[in-house]
Amino acid sequence: MDEHSAERLAAIVESSFDAIISKDLSGTIVSWNKAAERMFGYLENEAVGQPIFMIIPEDRRDEETNILRRLKLGERIEPFQTTRRHQDGRMVPISITISPIKSQAGKLVGASSIARDISEMRESDRRLRLLMREINHRVKNQYAVVLAVIRQTATRSRSIDEFEDRVRERIMALSHSHDLLSQVDWAGVSLADLVAHQVGTFGALHPVQVIGPEITLDANAVLNLGMAFHELVINAMRFGVTDAGGISVTWGLSSDGGVDMLELVWSEPAVAYAELLAQEEGFGALVLSKLVPSALSGQANWSFSDGLVVWKLKAPLARIQIGVGSSVSL
Repeated sequence: MDEHSAERLAAIVESSFDAIISKDLSGTIVSWNKAAERMFGYLENEAVGQPIFMIIPEDRRDEETNILRRLKLGERIEPFQTTRRHQDGRMVPISITISPIKSQAGKLVGASSIARDISEMRESDRRLRLLMREINHRVKNQYAVVLAVIRQTATRSRSIDEFEDRVRERIMALSHSHDLLSQVDWAGVSLADLVAHQVGTFGALHPVQVIGPEITLDANAVLNLGMAFHELVINAMRFGVTDAGGISVTWGLSSDGGVDMLELVWSEPAVAYAELLAQEEGFGALVLSKLVPSALSGQANWSFSDGLVVWKLKAPLARIQIGVGSSVSL
């Protein structure tokens, strides 16, 4: 190798983001680049001349001995993942590639190790596994909800066409809530946005008032309240709100026995289906009276007076992840 090539190789080694370490056949460190200093904490003059075991944990000593043995036998060593020890004692997960170093005569004189810190990769893998488990959990929950929708709708439908229409509407409502969550990477959706999303088309035809403090809902609350708002809108469209009336959706924060609570109220001017709701004969009534409050560890009730049908929900804030802010109205 000429002088120019040697200098260029040395520059590449020094500027590499990977730790490049060479050692002789006894395991003594011969070279140690800047990346190795950053990765393991030892300066070059602290590492060169020291045994490679200085960065190898006790439970990995046999690994290094086996590497040297295989190199002497002329075996190829595939890249692998392992752990090395930083100067401060912490463990550093690495991906390592081992190559033999030979003299000009072709004799094995040592080994070169190229190590890459894979801490971030492992953390990303860990987060991905957690995310996949969470997604699996949520998908299974939604399967249960969809099955309940199908089962309950089937028992209350008078024809195949009606059943098909109702199931399609309800599953699409769940899909809309999923869309909202996907837009924010499932980080939470404001209650005002959820209401606006669910009553959007209806609100273009009838006045809808939405008033309450800024509250960020978790995924479970978004999906369940989204389903509740869908049923309320559908009922209003079929039986309730007149051209002269409108819907009011309000909420506030309260305390019950030292527990912070959300109190949400939906009211509308309607009389035609008050008796139906009182009898809890429809799937919508089942959702609003039992399924949603149960999912949020809360309680719900209906009232009918002064020409208004009112649905009230009270649930612990801890079950819906609340954030307090300003009010909003549509």
